[in-house]
Amino acid sequence: MAKKWVYLFSEVDEAERYAGDWEGVRGLLGGKGAGLADMNRAKLPVPPGFTVTTEACNAYLAAGEKFPEGMWEQELEALKQVEAVTGKRFGDPKNPLLVSCRSGAKFSMPGMMDTVLNIGLNDETAQGMIELTGNPRFVYDSYRRLVQMFGSVVMGVSKEAFEKVLEEYRHKRGVTSDSDLPVEDLQEITAKFKQIVREHTGRDFPTDVYEQLRLATEAVFKSWNGKRAVDYRNAAKIPHNLGTAVNIVTMVFGNMGADSGTGVLTTRNVSDGSKHIEGDFLINAQGEDVVSGTRQAERIEAMKEKMPELYAQLEQICQQLETYYRDVQDIEFTVERGKLWMLQTRVAKRTARAAIRIAVDMAEEGLISKEEAVLRVSPDHVDFYLHPQFDDAAKRQAIRNGSLIATGLNVSPGAAVGQITFDADTAERWGKEEKRPVIMVRPETTPNDVHGMLAAKGIITSRGGRTSHAALVARQFGIPAVVGVAALDVDVDARKFSVNGREYKEGDWVSLDGTTGEIFDGRIPTKEPEIDDPYLLKLLSWADEFRRLEVWANADYPRDAARARKFGAQGIGLTRTEHMFFETERLPIVQKMILARSEEEREKYLAQLLPFQREDFEGLFRVMDGLPVTIRLIDPPMHEFLPSLEALLVEVTELRLTKPGSPELAEKEALLDAVKAMHEANPMLGLRGVRLGIHFPGLTKMQVRAIFEAACNCAKEGIDVHPKVMIPLTAHINELRVQQSALEAEAKTVMAEKGITVNYEFGTMIEIPRAALTAGQIAEMAQFFSFGTNDLTQMTYGISRDDAEKGFLIEYIEKKILPENPFATLDRDGVGRLMRMAIEEGRKVRPDLEVGICGEHGGDPASVEFCHIIGNNYVSCSPFRVPIARLAAAHAALKERMSIREEK
Repeated sequence: MAKKWVYLFSEVDEAERYAGDWEGVRGLLGGKGAGLADMNRAKLPVPPGFTVTTEACNAYLAAGEKFPEGMWEQELEALKQVEAVTGKRFGDPKNPLLVSCRSGAKFSMPGMMDTVLNIGLNDETAQGMIELTGNPRFVYDSYRRLVQMFGSVVMGVSKEAFEKVLEEYRHKRGVTSDSDLPVEDLQEITAKFKQIVREHTGRDFPTDVYEQLRLATEAVFKSWNGKRAVDYRNAAKIPHNLGTAVNIVTMVFGNMGADSGTGVLTTRNVSDGSKHIEGDFLINAQGEDVVSGTRQAERIEAMKEKMPELYAQLEQICQQLETYYRDVQDIEFTVERGKLWMLQTRVAKRTARAAIRIAVDMAEEGLISKEEAVLRVSPDHVDFYLHPQFDDAAKRQAIRNGSLIATGLNVSPGAAVGQITFDADTAERWGKEEKRPVIMVRPETTPNDVHGMLAAKGIITSRGGRTSHAALVARQFGIPAVVGVAALDVDVDARKFSVNGREYKEGDWVSLDGTTGEIFDGRIPTKEPEIDDPYLLKLLSWADEFRRLEVWANADYPRDAARARKFGAQGIGLTRTEHMFFETERLPIVQKMILARSEEEREKYLAQLLPFQREDFEGLFRVMDGLPVTIRLIDPPMHEFLPSLEALLVEVTELRLTKPGSPELAEKEALLDAVKAMHEANPMLGLRGVRLGIHFPGLTKMQVRAIFEAACNCAKEGIDVHPKVMIPLTAHINELRVQQSALEAEAKTVMAEKGITVNYEFGTMIEIPRAALTAGQIAEMAQFFSFGTNDLTQMTYGISRDDAEKGFLIEYIEKKILPENPFATLDRDGVGRLMRMAIEEGRKVRPDLEVGICGEHGGDPASVEFCHIIGNNYVSCSPFRVPIARLAAAHAALKERMSIREEK
């Protein structure tokens, strides 16, 4: 039996049997084709049509851009079926069938691939359409659109060449919209468009309607590997092997007069999540007019006023589709001579804020469960809330100062500050290569601008609505955007825009608030984010109900700990005591302690540091009342607290030339001698961590005394303290035997002095492969493990992170030698295997062994999932990553629960 490459919309049941389930149908027919077939099955008003499968696309590309055997014949046979249903014939001058050719991949990629409308028009069929409709203006408007779209999409003519002609005719007639041009102009424009095609390509616009269809189908297939589509998939993490379907749909026309129109809507507001239909509508237009922004669209409410009965029908269909799919729908429709036609339904893209509110609302409405609500919100959605927002006071001051220069549609929330540029290539170069914050300004964006949009901090367009290309892409990728800023006069060629008498040139700074739709002159200060959205708080509380893994935070100061606790942290998994030593009033004491010539002198300076450390720990214990606080003893090598060897050599050389014999020179020479004595060829593998504590026992002894004096003092105040002392960089059990035994004795001494006992634990970081391999031995002493995955990854790979991430690691990832950066996402096969082994071996010796992770991986969702899988008790991350880790931990638990159900 021949391979089936083409499915009529009415053959959706057959497609589902072949694909196995609805997810398979979406993979086979693409999201658009599956939606059309499903609406057809539900007896909604869908124009007749068919879908050429994604399998055909992949076969075409694999064969060197040749149609697979039998595909074109099946496409022609399906076209005959459409002719039979419509009573029209493709290419028939008397009663012509016109079709659209649209892309449609499994995952929505708005505007990234190609579409051609009005296929089937030529001089003969155009004349037949005029006789049928009695509307020559409509016919030539459709004809010039075909030549324009076919010329640019299929034959590679620049869109600007066609737009220049339209602009000349609009200017000549003194109108702003193509819909105001008379039929004579449209007839001339169509002829000029054909001439442009001939001049730019050396070929004529094809008059053979079957050639039009064949070339359009090929163009859609080819667009799967177009730059904009590849860039989009890379950014959205969509696989490159899915292919796109091609949807051939009977044309319905919104440009037939005042009783026709077209629109795009979402069944809820996808900017803020509120429950009302949101969208754009145009009378006497085709869909491209709305999406491209070439005409300023009206709000969807305008349809309610102008076509109340059709709006009521549309509203009912929206409710039906949202209930059926149990999600917000992105819908395209056309009204042709008073009849409503549905052209698309797919799951709508939405902002982070909208995604969270919609998930919560739908759960509370009973459309989805709380588990589904939690799974529908991605860690990236939560991450949005953790980016800086404008400082309220600074923004109010900017408004008072007259810095508010324009307002537009607030289509993608967030604050953005940057330098303006007017094209995608410059935006990409500035943003990626030069690391400059970019605000991309365009009259409207097209799919060819995507690479620049992805590199920008914010997007501004002078045209377009809430469903425009700029709005869709910005929402998809969380880029703050303001569109439809009518007051903005953008001159791309002159690299400037003007607004209300002000002129801004490329490189000037502006600030935009995508939440309010405001654009400001200059740079407005931002502030640290606060999580106060009630929908987010509710969703995170649901996530907490499902997760097993606890989420702790890395915090060095009480203010960090307070923020972490506010964000939902259940403990402190890492306090880096060395950070406290770098403070201005402490660093000189630390340096004197390091340079001390005797133990007695060193003890003197340690005694001066003790009150500082004790005060630090008291602050942490008070903030974290009732929760564990894990304090890592000093880890870095001592040279980090001293000036660099290179800098000292320069200073000493200059002083020997300018101030020989001076006290200043003598002091610097002594310091240089000390730094030289401490110099190590590879300090990260040298005297640090537990080795440092053994070599300078007084230093860690002071730290433990400070920890337990603080704990006892706080306990006497009624604070519930849970100190956990963590010894870093252990490689051998004997290191712990020496260090932990001495430090535990000091802890007991302090508690005896204070006359109070507190619960405490001593543990170690597992960050050397040998420690993981001998974890059973290590667990004889350590009461808890915490994986220091930054160092564990470095030592497992034999890679210096600081050097590699600036050098060859980027090349490795680009060349797919490594699937991802192992310092960003845990390497499950290598580092992960060591972790799993350490947990298993450690718990054989100490069954109740508590295990955490405190490297940067603790805030990475994929790494959090792995920590859940291998049995960690907690992950610890920066305070701002705590909400993300809470959600990721819930996702891991829910996915595990779902897989268990499936196995049963």
